[in-house]
Amino acid sequence: MDFEPNEAQLAVQATARAFAEKRAAPAARESDREARFPAGLVRELGDLGLLAALVPEAYGGSEVGPVAYALSVMELAAADCSLAVTMAVTNMVAETIHRFGTEEQRRRCLPPLASGEWLAGSFGLSEPQSGSDAGGMTSRAERRGETWVLNGEKQWITSGDRAGVIVVWAKTDPSLYTKGITAFLVEAGTPGLGVGRHEEKLGIRSSSTVSLSLVDCVLPESAVLGEVGQGFGIAMSALDGGRIGIAAQATGTIRAALDASARYARDRKAFGRPIADFQAISFALADMRTAHDASRLLALRAASLKEARRPFAREASMAKLFASEAAQSAVSKAVQIHGGYGYIDEFPVERFFRDARAQTLYEGTSEIQRLLIARDLLRG
Repeated sequence: MDFEPNEAQLAVQATARAFAEKRAAPAARESDREARFPAGLVRELGDLGLLAALVPEAYGGSEVGPVAYALSVMELAAADCSLAVTMAVTNMVAETIHRFGTEEQRRRCLPPLASGEWLAGSFGLSEPQSGSDAGGMTSRAERRGETWVLNGEKQWITSGDRAGVIVVWAKTDPSLYTKGITAFLVEAGTPGLGVGRHEEKLGIRSSSTVSLSLVDCVLPESAVLGEVGQGFGIAMSALDGGRIGIAAQATGTIRAALDASARYARDRKAFGRPIADFQAISFALADMRTAHDASRLLALRAASLKEARRPFAREASMAKLFASEAAQSAVSKAVQIHGGYGYIDEFPVERFFRDARAQTLYEGTSEIQRLLIARDLLRG
């Protein structure tokens, strides 16, 4: 399988890179410092067609395909990982609504998501006591006549305070465990939907992360996404695609750390010569380059399989696992190469170090990825 992008995919990548370098990168440091959500930049992403990259043009999307989308995430993450997270989650929500939604749901939700009129879409799966074990959620949805009434709490919700629509999962039949979970579309401003505290995070600081409360939140039957009881499968399908996005984020982070470190190593002198001349530094850079290329290839392999409509869940887990773990090593090397300067915010590598840490955690921890890969390996 050839993982090198074609001309059309490279054009999307070039568009994303130009935006990342000219618009996202210059604002990243201050946005991180102030934990400021970059609403203007998000709208610009909508103008570029990068908020619904896997949705058909009929619904406002650009439908560039998984490979071009992965390349665009890499570019944006190299400039500002927080902005890449916002973009990636909105894309995941838009794709999920397109795949499983009714025509009315698509017409209502997708154009404002794609354009940036709705600043984001959110994925309301995790709860205070239910992360990797989605079946352990306690949020309930009870049918009352022709409506559903939702009660519960959600935790770690990216853009939950900014989203125009949130895909919320709740149990409609607790006795069935994962088979009793249903997905609902909950729009901003729905009575009973409350936004809790903004989490003070180590990294990814300009991407808002909040808790949500559902208190007698009344929804019409038309808010059900997919079929009643189908919610767990919808969530797992969405996360398979989302893991390609995380692998791409991590790949972009590695590239940013490598580029910054190579520049610094060429410029910084010690004992009368650039530190790049020292074997310890040059070997670290070599390891970072190897990690970048391996992560990129794994991410593009998974994206290519998805684009070809072939099974890709295992490959997405492998890409997410390897790239996110490789990013931890790469950003640590970057800080070490910079020495004391790597520990202050005048140089970007300390931000890369903080941002990368989340990549092994969200959308399935490294441990969960290993579990999924091993299950697939040992099946049969």
